[in-house]
Amino acid sequence: MRPINLAEYELAARDRLSELAWGYYASGARDQTTLRDNLDAYGRVKLAWKVLRGVGSRSTTTTVLGQPVSMPVLIAPTAFHGLADPEGEIATVRGAGEAGTGMCLSTLSNRAVEEVAHAATGPLWFQLYVYRDRGLTRALVERAAAAGCGALVLTVDGPVMGTREADVRNRFHLPPGLTLGNVVGTGREALDAEEGSSGLTAYVASQLDPGLTWDDVDWLASLSDLAVVLKGVLRPDDAETALDHGAAGIVVSNHGGRQLDGAVATLDALPAVVDAVAGRCEVYVDGGVRRGTDVLKALALGARAVFVGRPALWGLAVDGSDGVAHVLELLQAELDQALALAGCPTVHDVGRDLVWRP
Repeated sequence: MRPINLAEYELAARDRLSELAWGYYASGARDQTTLRDNLDAYGRVKLAWKVLRGVGSRSTTTTVLGQPVSMPVLIAPTAFHGLADPEGEIATVRGAGEAGTGMCLSTLSNRAVEEVAHAATGPLWFQLYVYRDRGLTRALVERAAAAGCGALVLTVDGPVMGTREADVRNRFHLPPGLTLGNVVGTGREALDAEEGSSGLTAYVASQLDPGLTWDDVDWLASLSDLAVVLKGVLRPDDAETALDHGAAGIVVSNHGGRQLDGAVATLDALPAVVDAVAGRCEVYVDGGVRRGTDVLKALALGARAVFVGRPALWGLAVDGSDGVAHVLELLQAELDQALALAGCPTVHDVGRDLVWRP
């Protein structure tokens, strides 16, 4: 029987993935406290529905940065989809398109941005890690813009790589046949095993720039006409500073619990960030979304949309692009039902008054 929820997709994916791939996708930093808390935070939020609101006709559609999507759920940037399916990110973006929504492509994808953009039928954004080689970084931004990406998503929570002990144990590396598709031909496309460490940690330490400042946000914005979204903001003061530097969007994110263990759960951090920006830019959230009711709670606390990372990978591992589409369709169906039961005909009718505050 086909999985009927995201938890069943996770169980099925565990059986299909190698130990190396599973460890990389599933694990969090150190004791994985934040990884668990991202999930638990949704259970701590309780809803108080509205009645007699005429929900016979409903819609889950919305827009993100002006781009229409079928639901306020997009695929988060995650690396190395080739570990789950031979087509990698091409299959993922096809699944997103089948479900009528969008995807953010990682700098560390196995397929190049041009290939993925060619297969995309919905919004495609490009997540950026800044290389020490600023010429290469500039080229990545220019390629993303030329490929038709709708936004540049700068990850700001990774000056160094958090320790994921599963990756250390497995000496994480890319198996033969897989490369970093966006930097092929630069001498940076291989990711080899490191004795006593994760190959990804070694790659990040040698190739990516840990010295980013707010001035670099301005520099990146000057390279193209792409809207700049900052991913990895948890504090309201950082959100206000992001606005000062022209951010069009903010993703409240703790990197899926993979960076600083003990960080606040993203859903807990969301309301203060939303209040700080006060409608001056769109705010999104990732981490821990597994049900349509989770999406509803994130919207109620002020998110424009949510990003899902691991669930898309579970779908990809189980059934390629069809699995990705089905994961998203399950979330959409659950959200539609939750809207009806909460008394909200559309996602734009969801407000903070749905959250129970005794």
